[in-house]
Amino acid sequence: MQSCYVNVIEDDESLRNSIHDLLVFANYHVRSWPDAESFLNNLPQTAPTVVITDMSLPGLSGLELHLQLIAQGRQIPVIYISGESNRKQTIEAMKLGPVDFLAKPFAREDLLRAVAIGIEKDRVQMREIIEQARFNESLQHLSPRERQVMQLLLQGFNNAEIMEAMHVSLPTAKQYKSTIMRKLQVRSLSQLMKLNAHKQVPERQSQEPVTLASETASTSSPPQTPSPA
Repeated sequence: MQSCYVNVIEDDESLRNSIHDLLVFANYHVRSWPDAESFLNNLPQTAPTVVITDMSLPGLSGLELHLQLIAQGRQIPVIYISGESNRKQTIEAMKLGPVDFLAKPFAREDLLRAVAIGIEKDRVQMREIIEQARFNESLQHLSPRERQVMQLLLQGFNNAEIMEAMHVSLPTAKQYKSTIMRKLQVRSLSQLMKLNAHKQVPERQSQEPVTLASETASTSSPPQTPSPA
């Protein structure tokens, strides 16, 4: 079973210890902090993880803590607990998309449910990060022709249109598409479009421009087969 981690930031020692013990009993790995600064100075590198923070803390508030995480690019799911937040603070906190906002005193079941939701959210984020990194790396293994075909797929070209644009036979167009999907480990065009939209690697320039057959001279090039992988 995968280990799950919870970080508790609460200045009330009694409540902090109570939450800590409850979560340990529920088989979570728990680290507790009396203030936001202590937590930020020792940011965990574990996942899946979730943060439980009081809104009112000495020094940085729970809201400011959440903003700091976002500024650092850390999308750790956050659960707010509060006994005295005003309406403005609550609205600002909710804009940041926390897992939940629990008013003190809260039921143990509500806290455990929020933690479970936060852990699952972070688990999904982890999978997406790994999938994106794998896609970014796989892009580098496409041949120039395969990259041209991929761009056509992203523009919505079907097999017949790819055949015309690339001056290849229909079986060859289908083979290009199949090879690209296999190399990039994607199962659908929608997944390809989503991952490509978030790619973080520079595009290598295609060595051959793509033009539609209608834009070329009447004599077309002979069919070509995919470049070796």
